[in-house]
Amino acid sequence: MLKLPYGISNFYQIRTEGYYYLDRTHLIPELEAAGKQLIFLRPRRFGKSLLLSTLEHYYDINQSSNFNALFGELAIGQQPTDEHNRYLVLRWDFSAISGIGSSADIKASLFNYLTITLKNFTHYYQDLITSSFDFYPNDALASLQAVLSAVKASGHAVYLLIDEYDNFANEILINKDKGPERYKELLSGEGIFKTLFKIIKAQSTEGNLARVFITGVSPLVLSDMTSGYNVATNIFLDVRFHELCGIAHDELAQLVADIIKQCPAPADQTHLLATLQQYYNGYRFSYDLSKPRLYNPTLCFYFLQYYQLNCEMPFEMLDGNLAMDASRIEYMMQLPAGRDVIAQILDEQNPISLKHLITQFGVDKLAELNNNPDYMASLLYFFGVLTLVDIQGLRKMILKAPNLVVQALYIDEFKRYLLPESKERRHLQRIVEDFYQSGNLEPLANYLESKTLQSLSNRDYQWSNELTIKMAFLTPLFDDSYYMIDSEANLGRRYSDLIMIVRYSLRESLPSLYDFILEFKYLKLGDLNLTAEQIKQIPRQDLAQLPLVQNTLNQALTQLVDYRNTINSRYNEPQRLICIAVVALGFDRIVWQRLD
Repeated sequence: MLKLPYGISNFYQIRTEGYYYLDRTHLIPELEAAGKQLIFLRPRRFGKSLLLSTLEHYYDINQSSNFNALFGELAIGQQPTDEHNRYLVLRWDFSAISGIGSSADIKASLFNYLTITLKNFTHYYQDLITSSFDFYPNDALASLQAVLSAVKASGHAVYLLIDEYDNFANEILINKDKGPERYKELLSGEGIFKTLFKIIKAQSTEGNLARVFITGVSPLVLSDMTSGYNVATNIFLDVRFHELCGIAHDELAQLVADIIKQCPAPADQTHLLATLQQYYNGYRFSYDLSKPRLYNPTLCFYFLQYYQLNCEMPFEMLDGNLAMDASRIEYMMQLPAGRDVIAQILDEQNPISLKHLITQFGVDKLAELNNNPDYMASLLYFFGVLTLVDIQGLRKMILKAPNLVVQALYIDEFKRYLLPESKERRHLQRIVEDFYQSGNLEPLANYLESKTLQSLSNRDYQWSNELTIKMAFLTPLFDDSYYMIDSEANLGRRYSDLIMIVRYSLRESLPSLYDFILEFKYLKLGDLNLTAEQIKQIPRQDLAQLPLVQNTLNQALTQLVDYRNTINSRYNEPQRLICIAVVALGFDRIVWQRLD
């Protein structure tokens, strides 16, 4: 059985224990040429830690005897650079630093962590550090400078690797209890975090640090950090390193082909790849649109490891290790302009567009983050919950949610916002699950009329009215455990409002689930010459017979005929597909008609 490195970021373990390894070592010469001090950003669980572990073992002077075993079969093993196994490698992982408590507590956590790693470093290289040095019990920064000076005096050089440089600072910022205040204390003026990077800069200038490679998720801390450390090269949008982390489609296709052979009744490779593409693909990390969109490797390994063990797809498509991204969306949702930004993300017809990604945030820009949609969209891009899909017009960047897993995070957050009570969400879920199996829209329409539409009509969202109705339906109906859901799907050069197709893996095991296409229309009450109070008194069947309403329903039904033909040709299960035209009358009533 192919050993997948799910949750494993230790390069030595992967190479010595026979795990599958995606070789990116051919880019090591490019990294060396890019600069002595580099900053590389990618979303969580995209392989950054494994990248640093690879560099650690490649440059570690103590690993020279293992070079052929670890790298001999890899690209860099065939043509190694002159710098391999040259350095003493000091590696920090800032995700281990607690962001909880007061500024003094956080400083203590940072100092304790630095002290422990420095002691481990000097013990590991004790035979090579021949010059004396002192540890300062209450000053980890002084200890750092002493150790680096001793290494230089001993005739060696240090390569500093920093993983998740922004982790604890980001956690501080989104903390509801004095987060921004604490963030400013640590990163502005002579804050301890800023002071640390001033020392890193000075040690690099003095030659005590030969190289520095820093990874993180976002540039949120970057502006404040680099005001004291302004010598690093940002390579996170450099086209050369677009594929430094992540999985390309061709690589995944070969991996899938190898894995499905292990099952007694292999799944259809085309369907399996289509599912992976819908849920996990879509990430682009450069402005070059010719570069392939990448898959999240952790999610792919989660899916494929489950398939290996069970010979079927997992029911839950979102790996729990990625659920933390929801906290980022929750944070944005609470900002003054956050709801409008997230609503626009879910509007496929009017996606977010930017002149350029904002990469400089900083303490002095926190107010901009609260109110400026461009700042929010840029930050969501770096978090990996938005991605670049196109460049249009005057070089405008078009950003969308990369895949269904991420879209589900937005929908879930929206659902919690509209229905804060968990009891209410459970009640709605029962209504929705009945609709999945019956196609009876009435209970859901009644609920939306009495609850959701009334709530939405009072919100200050900048949506078109038709989009408001679509959002009212999409929010409860979206469930990627059962459905591949596509909003504004391209069906024969036309775009359906909402298409719900039962997942390939469930089409046989859950025959009670229907496929759906819903087309939405909106009519103003003024066009009907009715007031809100009047329309609430009219039976739904009578509303459907009003000439304007009937005409609008017929328009939607005509569109559905074309969509139905396209879907039937794709899936060849016409008995399973239900097509429904939905017309909202203001924010008060809903009428609908199924396509016969």
